[in-house]
Amino acid sequence: MPISKNTPWGEPGVLPDDGVVVRSDAEARAVIEQARAEGRPYPSLGLLGGDLCRTLGGAGDEGRLRSPEAVRFPVDLGEALLDGRPFVFVAHLVARTRGWGHVAAAMNAQFVGRWVIGRRAHPNDGLLDVYQADLSLADRLKVRARLGHGEYLPHPGINERRTAAVEIELDRPLPVYLDGGRVGEARTLALRLDPDALTVVV
Repeated sequence: MPISKNTPWGEPGVLPDDGVVVRSDAEARAVIEQARAEGRPYPSLGLLGGDLCRTLGGAGDEGRLRSPEAVRFPVDLGEALLDGRPFVFVAHLVARTRGWGHVAAAMNAQFVGRWVIGRRAHPNDGLLDVYQADLSLADRLKVRARLGHGEYLPHPGINERRTAAVEIELDRPLPVYLDGGRVGEARTLALRLDPDALTVVV
């Protein structure tokens, strides 16, 4: 069940023997997509790096994952149809031009690298934090200077919404990055969350 405001989240729990240790969001996505393709249950993931790990306060310490300090979290999984092609993502989807002038982003985690793009994003609230931006070069420079702290909103060139599902029709096909890895180009993005789909340990 997705978490509600002011509700405790996470519990002590070690990574089970059949859990998979991953060092990036892209590795986590690959593990989930392989299980999905083979019709297997998703394994528990031990997070050692990536934007989801950082959002959860992970320490990147593999020994911790099977120690009394380990914490287990239920996490939502992002699902995307990119021009009809199915994908999943654990942390974020970003469709953008090379210079980030035109952007559509769906956040399940707070971070994209060093930037705080999903400042209110929570990996288990049942909602994607979705942003669409159309920015001039001058605006891009101003926004970029504030992304390290997530204080770039409100901005007239950026639309923000929180939703469980959304369909975005772009003006033209844009490169799409799932959990930091480029998966091709798409114009139509149909996005939703699968609540409580994953168990992760940090």
